[in-house]
Amino acid sequence: MRKSVNIYVVFGILAVFGWIALFGEARAAGRLNDYLGKADPAELVAGANRLGPLQGDPAIAPAYKDDQLLGYVYLNSDFANATGYSGKPIQILVGIDSKGVITGLKLVEHKEPIVLVGIPVARILEAVNKLIGADIGSVVRGAAPAPQVDIVSGATVTVLVIGDSIVRSATKLIKSGRLGNQGSAIASAAPQATKAIDPGKSEIRDWPSLVGDGSVRRLTLTVADVNKAFEKSGNAAAAAHPEEGDPDDTFIDLYVADVAVPTIGRSLLGDDGYNRLIGRLKPGQQALIVAGSGRYSFKGAAYVRGGIFDRIELIQDTNSVRFRDRDHTRLGNLEAEGAPDFPEIALFTVPPEFALNPTEPWTLQLLVQRVVATREKAWLTFTLGYTLPDAYMKIAPAPAVEPQPAKSPAAPSAAQATPKHDGAAYFAAEDEPLWMKIWRGNVVKIGTTVVALGALTLIFFFQNVLVRRPVVYTWVRRGYLLYILVWLGWYANAQLSVVNVLTFANSLLTGFSWEYFLSAPLIFLLWAAIAAGLLFWGRGPFCGWLCPFGALQELLSNIAKAVKIPQYRVPWGLHERLWPIKYIIFLGLFGMSLYSTAFAEQLAEVEPFKTAIVLKFAREWPYVVYALTMLSAGLFVERFYCRYVCPLGAALAIPGRIRMFEWLRRWPECGSPCQRCANECPVQAIHPEGHINVNECIYCMHCQELYFDDHRCPHMIQVRLKREKRDALSSPSMRSGKGPSTVITVGGKPIGLPRVDATTPPAT
Repeated sequence: MRKSVNIYVVFGILAVFGWIALFGEARAAGRLNDYLGKADPAELVAGANRLGPLQGDPAIAPAYKDDQLLGYVYLNSDFANATGYSGKPIQILVGIDSKGVITGLKLVEHKEPIVLVGIPVARILEAVNKLIGADIGSVVRGAAPAPQVDIVSGATVTVLVIGDSIVRSATKLIKSGRLGNQGSAIASAAPQATKAIDPGKSEIRDWPSLVGDGSVRRLTLTVADVNKAFEKSGNAAAAAHPEEGDPDDTFIDLYVADVAVPTIGRSLLGDDGYNRLIGRLKPGQQALIVAGSGRYSFKGAAYVRGGIFDRIELIQDTNSVRFRDRDHTRLGNLEAEGAPDFPEIALFTVPPEFALNPTEPWTLQLLVQRVVATREKAWLTFTLGYTLPDAYMKIAPAPAVEPQPAKSPAAPSAAQATPKHDGAAYFAAEDEPLWMKIWRGNVVKIGTTVVALGALTLIFFFQNVLVRRPVVYTWVRRGYLLYILVWLGWYANAQLSVVNVLTFANSLLTGFSWEYFLSAPLIFLLWAAIAAGLLFWGRGPFCGWLCPFGALQELLSNIAKAVKIPQYRVPWGLHERLWPIKYIIFLGLFGMSLYSTAFAEQLAEVEPFKTAIVLKFAREWPYVVYALTMLSAGLFVERFYCRYVCPLGAALAIPGRIRMFEWLRRWPECGSPCQRCANECPVQAIHPEGHINVNECIYCMHCQELYFDDHRCPHMIQVRLKREKRDALSSPSMRSGKGPSTVITVGGKPIGLPRVDATTPPAT
């Protein structure tokens, strides 16, 4: 009866959430007019003293100095996705002039928890403000690479979302032609000549001639060049760690060329090498030779660990790609006569999905890293531009424009009429979403997490095999928890939080979007696994196995027991009155999130996860003291925080009631009279009558280890004794009446079984 009631309750909760998702009023990403009052016009467009009436949809506001038009102001989220870590749009007012240059930025609203508490907003703004002055008009025309923002450690997703939304929104606004005719449009209405690689031009040339006409492009940096660049960057820590050695020493001498062009490819690879390359390439696919010498490697070492070349990036227009090991072939030398001996030569095939146009300019961007502290690096980018010489191309002239008969000024033709730019037609073709870029850049972390989740699935499905071997089980569990703490928690920062639950619930009210949830791949994978695990095992897989803070508590408790720190067992009556505290905390946070998500996220600091795991205790002292207090309590009461405080555990326990299977086995004697499992449960999730409270169970499997142990479980002891008695009665020594007597004890006390020997009849 109780189980059926629980099922009805769960379905009722799901129905409520479904109703909210279906009928909840979805709010727009943001309307410009709601935020214009939060910034002075001069903050966004220098010299402006007023804003004109809004124009078009999405709206933009012209910025004037008296009657002189200086630029425009728009809201980033009106033009591009700006959903951050909170699941809410990060609202930024952007100023842009008629040529497509960003003139100002103003953060007017955000609900990012990592910024609200933990990462100073000044650090975020410092990174993003580097986009001020960026000529997005040149980016749209292909004359410059897309600008990049600096990454802020601990707020990577937030900064990427902000930078990406500013660049994308400005690009779309420029392409829409709504900034006037001062050069902001991507192309004029006049027909343009078309370019293509001329396959008939194929010859063998030497190295000096290839470098001389730009077929091979070069970037040379000395030690002095790099040191001066870091000094000009304004990063004092980086400038304080200059490259050592002669300032005129070569830091890097870098060369690049498109070897899918017949003449360049045959000259650098030889006929055989070029023919093999062409046999691998798809139609239209390009391949690049990158060669370098000097003290700095363009390859780095990340491709060995993670398969990605993180020091170079190919950029064309607003698209960019980093090469992976599958795109790479190592070469020993170049075939062109007079070519230097390079210590590093790489042949990269450009991924087909990048669609590099060889007839248009592109850029190879070099990332130069400098270690400034144990866990901190600074970096600068240097660009090596490449434009294929016209000698390799055939150019088709633009088609002639037939003259049109003159029209009366009073009746202009449709072609002559001024087009209406409401922006809708220009936003039909979306660029690649940011979350896809993030997933591609985290392939190794994603793969490792999937393997770990697969291993845990095997542990759960074959738990009976594992717990029959207590020593193996103990080390498997400790090893897995150590991995979760060190790799998933401290390294990958994949610590789930009650904030994720509040964000999900709030997104159902304000307009659900997958893009936010997909922007953090490991968090998404963990939640997907936990959602599936709730159907099978309840909240146990996360709380007992996948929570880095829970792993830290248990490992510290193991150490405490090893060094003989006294353990306190909370009396059952007090214990069952304390565990509802976490449910009260969760309900309070959930109710507050309906009123103010930002305030609820601040209250969610009741979780020490961010302090202990994400920020690794590098935080203001009150947060550190609180986290250490929770961990210290766990030294005396195992998993103290999990038992009584954790709102995330409470949030997972509610849907965990819907689980469809009972995996934890019990004997009829459990609870009456045997209390061994209840007494040894590390979180006291077993009631005195033997019932396991799945809401409190962390699925550590200790009770299952006891269940099969025929030296500790009284039921299994009796089974073993009966088996041994049968074996003994069938042996010659027992038939002769000389068998040994046996007294059974549990915990040093007799369990009440009669003496069993050859002369004593079996008990009835």
